[in-house]
This record gives sequence, C-alpha cells and structure tokens, in this order.
Amino acid sequence: MTARSVSILGVTGSVGQSTLQVIEELRAQGAEIEVEAVTAGANLKALAESCRRLRPKFAAIADPAQLDAAREALAGLEVEVGAGAAALAEAGARPAGWVMSAIVGATGLAPTMAAVRRGAAVALANKECLVCAGPLFIEAARAHGARLLPVDSEHNAIFQVLTHPERVEKLTLTASGGPFRVASREAMAAATPDQACAHPRWSMGRKISVDSATLMNKGLELIEASYLFGFKSELIDVIVHPESVVHSFVHYVDGSVLAQLGSPDMRIPIAYALTWPDRAQVSTQRLDLAQLGALTFEAPDGDKFPALDLARQALDAGAAATTALSAANEIAVEAFLAGRIGFLDICRIVEQAMAVLAGDGTVSIAKSPTSFDEVAAVDQAARREAQRIAGSLAAA
Repeated sequence: MTARSVSILGVTGSVGQSTLQVIEELRAQGAEIEVEAVTAGANLKALAESCRRLRPKFAAIADPAQLDAAREALAGLEVEVGAGAAALAEAGARPAGWVMSAIVGATGLAPTMAAVRRGAAVALANKECLVCAGPLFIEAARAHGARLLPVDSEHNAIFQVLTHPERVEKLTLTASGGPFRVASREAMAAATPDQACAHPRWSMGRKISVDSATLMNKGLELIEASYLFGFKSELIDVIVHPESVVHSFVHYVDGSVLAQLGSPDMRIPIAYALTWPDRAQVSTQRLDLAQLGALTFEAPDGDKFPALDLARQALDAGAAATTALSAANEIAVEAFLAGRIGFLDICRIVEQAMAVLAGDGTVSIAKSPTSFDEVAAVDQAARREAQRIAGSLAAA
C-alpha cells in the first residue's frame, strides 16, 4: 500500500483497538502509516497506551475534566493534547487522508463531519452519522468529495460485491441473532446487562453488544444501508445467520446472489477499508468451511425482537424519525446497563418516545431536518422523552 496518514476517532473502543492492531501489523510489513490524531471517551489509561504504540501527533479525550490528567499521562510522547468536544472536532479536522470514525453514539457526528468537510476518506464505523443525519451527511460527503468506506462487516460486505448497483434486486443483511436468539421472552425479561453483553460471536463494547441483543443494531444497519447504498427499506432484508460467516448478500436481477464470507473478525473489514482499493496481508483467522460443516439461516422473530420493525418504520417515516430512534435507544440502553430498567423495556421506551414525538407540535419527526441544528434539536427532544419514560419505568 502507498504511504498513508491516518486518524482514529475512538481509538480505545473495540473497533479502534482492532484498527490499531491492523496498523501495527502493516507497519511491521514495511507500510508507511503515520498517525495524525487519536481520540478517546474517558479511558485515559487506554488512550495513553494507544499513543505509546501509535505515536500520534495529537490526542483528544472527550471528558474536559481530564485535560490535566491527560497531559500528565502523555508527557514525554511528543503529542499535543486536547479535551472536550472542540478537541474531538479538531482531531477530525487535522490533515489525515484516512479517518476511522469509531466513536460510539451521536458524539461521533461532529468530528466525523470535520473529516468529511475536508474531503478525507472516512472509514465509517459510527452508526449515528447516518442514522441521525443520513441525508445531510451523504450530501456533505458528496459536496466535499469525501469517500465513505463502510466498516461494519455487513456494509463492508455489500461494498465488496456491489459491482452493478443498477442491476440489484435487493440486499440482505445477516444478523447473528445475539445472545437471546433462542431464549424465551421470560428469560429475556430477566436478563442482566452481563448476559446481554455476552455476544456469542463478536467482541464488542457494551452499548453495541446490547444493541445486538435487542437486534436494534441490525435495525440501525438497515437504516445505514439505505442511506449508504441508496435502496429503499422494502429492498433490504434481514436474515438471522448464527455462524456470522456470511456477512451480507447482494441479489441481482439475473438471479445471481453474491456474498462476502469471512471469519467474524473486525480486522477484515478494517484492513479492506484502510488499504482500499488494494488488499493487504493480515493475520486474521482463515475460514475453514469443512470444519464449520454447515451454515444456517432463519427469519428473525419479530415478536421477540421488535427493534427491527421500529427501525424500518422510522426509515420509512424519514430522517427525523431515524434521529429520534437512535437517540431514544441510546438513553434506553444506558438505563438498562445502569440497572434501572429491564431488557425488554429498551424497545418499549424507544417505541413510546417515538409515538410521543410523532404528535409533538414543537419538535416534529414528521419531516426531515434541513440542518445539523435541526438534527440536534430532534436528538435532544428524543433523549428528554426517553429519559422521562425510563424514569417512570424505573419508579414503577
């Protein structure tokens, strides 16, 4: 691969750490990869370790109260240090040709937009950029000449086999089914955060692990796929595939179905995005189909996992509704992880918050936002409503 300057927004999370590993391996092979900037949420220890390994020029931590501690922890590494939202945005704005957007949640929108506005190649692992601001984000990328490289395994798979988009009949996203695929609703109602985060195939952060357990993660990916590839919701299916080997299907008008297969390892799509349009040698586990023996598929259970229908309804309603869906879900997942609500309450909160906002005369989700300020207004309204509902459930 050619020499490359990169930044990692969200270096301490699971995707960020996988990106770090890929960079180290490619550097060991002689690749010239300079790290411009890295960011973290609040994990200062992991940020310092990442800086020691990557040697970035700039490091930012989201928590402004940790600025002095960050400067002390990174002393001697010849790295500029910043803290707070402005510092995260600066990390995205710094002159890296390739930017990994892996900050979890709506916090990742501003720094990713900073990278988009200077025309960077953006490896997109942050869901909220598209779910919260899809049309505006896609239009900004087009206007500034930014290249969006999907990193989610499902979207990366489509990206790899979408050779004739004008001849596509439909897309099919695969879902592992999460830890509760065969669980009863009674067991799901009693599920603990640790049980919800015990994903059978992937190693991920706690928020995205809970999203995978509710299948909201797949609902958000359905929304992303629609915005990324320009297909309406009725042309995007979801199928449960517990082995997590086939990452997506693209169905063509001649009856051909193309799929990308690989071991469930995020380093595969990360390496593809980092070296695109080339491919690099990476020491990921090789797929052994004979050892697997069989690949299984089943339809998702809409009664047990209503998140998929909620996401599809939001996509059909428009961009403001997908913004509200994502924001309400973040609040509900936080409440579950804090032990304030039950697992099945997550989707109840999202559904009720969406219903309230649909009839709200002050912040309507019946139309698409025309600015990022409007996106922020819908996001905050949905968070307030979800917090109110979560508080009522917790007090009951």
